Amino acid sequence: MVQTEGIIQVSNLQKTYNQFHVVKGISFSVQKGDLFAFLGTNGAGKSTTIDILCTLLKKTSGTVYIDGYKLDESNEEIRNKIGVVFQDSLLDDCLTVFENIITRGYYYRLSKKQLHENYQFVSEYLKLDDIKNRKYKSLSGGQRRRADIARALIHKPKILFLDEPTTGLDPKTRILVWDAIKRLKQETNMTIFLTTHYLEEAVVADQVVVLKDGSIISEGTPEQLKDHFAYDRLTISFKSTFNADVWLKENKYSYMLDKSAYHFHLNSTIEAYEILKQLDGNIESFEVVKGSMEDVFINIIEERGVS
Repeated sequence: MVQTEGIIQVSNLQKTYNQFHVVKGISFSVQKGDLFAFLGTNGAGKSTTIDILCTLLKKTSGTVYIDGYKLDESNEEIRNKIGVVFQDSLLDDCLTVFENIITRGYYYRLSKKQLHENYQFVSEYLKLDDIKNRKYKSLSGGQRRRADIARALIHKPKILFLDEPTTGLDPKTRILVWDAIKRLKQETNMTIFLTTHYLEEAVVADQVVVLKDGSIISEGTPEQLKDHFAYDRLTISFKSTFNADVWLKENKYSYMLDKSAYHFHLNSTIEAYEILKQLDGNIESFEVVKGSMEDVFINIIEERGVS
C-alpha cells in the first residue's frame, strides 16, 4: 500500500481487445470525499474503465491505485474498499430485500452485530422499511434500485461506484436516490464515482471528466466546463407590427431564426435585460435560458467551444 494524490489514481490506463483500443491511455485522479462524474457517449469506454477499476476486468497497461492499493497486486483489499451499483441487478429474485442484503454482507466477513448495525445504516439512507420483507422479484424498478444501492453499501465502503443509477426511474424515486447519495457524501465523506445519462445530475459533481472514443477530451468542475462550452440564450417572439430584421441589422445583433422565434447567444444573463429594454413594447414573448450541462456535453463531443 502506498500514498497517492487521490483516493483513485489512474495513470495511462489502456485496454485493448484484439488490437482494438477501447481505452487509450487515460489519466485522472479522484479526491477523497468528492462526487466524480464520468461522462461519455455509448461506446466511449466508460463501462470498460469502471470494470477495470472495480477489479472485474484486466487492464492491458497503465497504473491504478485505489485508496493506496495497487490494482492487480492488491485486488482483494480494493474490493473491500469499494461498493458497486451496476446497471443490472445482482440480487436474488426469490429472497426478500432484508435477506438479500444480509447475505451479501456475509461476503465481507462482517460479524452479526456489524451486519445488523450496517443494515440499519443503509435502511435509513435508502428508506427500506416499507420493502424490507418483500421478495426482490415483487419490487418496482425504483424499489429495486434502492435495494441495489443498499447492497453495495452494506460493508460501508470508502468508494461507491454508481453506473447510471437513476436510469429509468420515476422522478420521485430519482429524487430519493439523489438525496441518499448527497447525504452519504456530506455525512460520511464517502467518495462517489458516477456515470449518468442525465446530464443535469453532473451539475452537483465536484469534478467532471468527459470521455470520447476511449480518450479524455475535457475535464474540470461543472462551472469551468460551462464557462468554456455553454452559453446563456435569449429567445424573442416579436409583435407582427415590428420589423425585427431591420432593427437587428441596424443594431448589429447576431441571431438565429427558428420559424418566428429569434435566438441570441448571451455573454451573460444580464445582457438579456439590455436587449429587452431597447425593445420595450415590441415583444410578444421572451425566454432566457441558462447554459446547461447538456450544452456542455454536446459542444464538447462535437468539439465546439464558446468564444
